[in-house]
Amino acid sequence: QLRIVESGGDLVQPGGSLTLSCAASGDTFDSAAIGWFRQGPGKEREGVTCISSTYGEWYSRAVQGRFTIKRDNAKNTVHLQMNDLQPEDTGVYYCATRYVHCSMYRNDYGSWGQGTQVTVFS
Repeated sequence: QLRIVESGGDLVQPGGSLTLSCAASGDTFDSAAIGWFRQGPGKEREGVTCISSTYGEWYSRAVQGRFTIKRDNAKNTVHLQMNDLQPEDTGVYYCATRYVHCSMYRNDYGSWGQGTQVTVFS
């Protein structure tokens, strides 16, 4: 299994931007789909975006048009560019992996990182 480490969380004002990174160690990164999930205060963990091993992208309605996911297989890294952040984007953001294809269901993912905190406040 891949070992996952997220980074890049921070405090930001509404309308601001952040880039999160998901670094993976292991030799199966190229065949992995990488998903980002988030869990806001008092909320269930929800799928945000995913990029498949063949670079197919999926976004939730809540972030479509504001967030962009990119993968760099040479560096075993996935980046999540988040623009026009709003208070409802606040939460712990988790990176997770599964084989090849994206899924919006958290139980479909095997390896998870420890999460990185994103807080959007006025």
